[in-house]
Amino acid sequence: MSTAPKDYLATAQTLLQAWQSTLCDTWLSIDTQATFHHDPWRSRLGQGETRIIQNGSVFEGGGVNFSTICADSLPASALPGRSHLAGLPYQAMGVSVVMHPHNPYVPTSHANLRFFLVDPHGKEPVWWFGGGFDCTPYYGFEKDCVMWHQKAYDACAPYGDEVYAQYKTQCDRYFYLPHRNEHRGIGGLFFDNVSEWGFDRTRAFIEGVGAAYLQAYSDIVRRRASTPYGKRERDFQCYRRGRYVEFNLLHDRGTKFGIDSGGRTESIFMSLPPVVHWQYNRHPEPGSAEAGLTTRFLVATDWLSYDVADH
Repeated sequence: MSTAPKDYLATAQTLLQAWQSTLCDTWLSIDTQATFHHDPWRSRLGQGETRIIQNGSVFEGGGVNFSTICADSLPASALPGRSHLAGLPYQAMGVSVVMHPHNPYVPTSHANLRFFLVDPHGKEPVWWFGGGFDCTPYYGFEKDCVMWHQKAYDACAPYGDEVYAQYKTQCDRYFYLPHRNEHRGIGGLFFDNVSEWGFDRTRAFIEGVGAAYLQAYSDIVRRRASTPYGKRERDFQCYRRGRYVEFNLLHDRGTKFGIDSGGRTESIFMSLPPVVHWQYNRHPEPGSAEAGLTTRFLVATDWLSYDVADH
């Protein structure tokens, strides 16, 4: 039985809150010394729950946030391509995830799933899903990159041969720092305005994307979290975290939408890393692992065709 339009919001909220809980349970099964601080909130626009993890044995900081808001005027920043809906009443909800590990050999990860419903003044409501996930390493491993993109491909494959390639390309283009002429990480999936499969099939796709992110990042964290590191690696990690901050503050549409819509500031900026260093005009030693990050990994790559040894 297909979901009725009146149930779209409730169905999307159930999906998103279940994903939030599953993510938190999984991170705590990996980082057994950590806890999540649950911070429920309400505002004039809506409500949500920010779940924050700090200073665990694996995760230095991060958050898994759910929010749902309702307002009279959709900000133009909500979705390029639907500008004709700007200014109309809307409801939006989503879960945003950012995890910053202690170990520099474990990448930072980000994922987001969101749902919008717009009421165009008495006409049939307009709805869509968006989201995706991406990975930001400090020290790259080909095996991790291939697996990450294989999980992304597997989540997209049932919906068409072209879906992974399209959403991967969109991710590569979106998570890019033009002022640095480099990508933020190794990419993944990025999509918006997804509704063409109908509500139930699109919902299933979103569930699959969420499961793919959880499996891929869990595998990498478990594989790399015990890798020995020292001051050099930690210093490089904190320096590269500066790029994460630059992207989120200068280019991220989610940050802009949160601010434009009057969102909760603490929840919006939970994505920023807990410790960051900036160093003027720093350049890694040629041929070093640090130099290899930008020359080998922070470039758009067809990882699915990459033949990697098991290491």
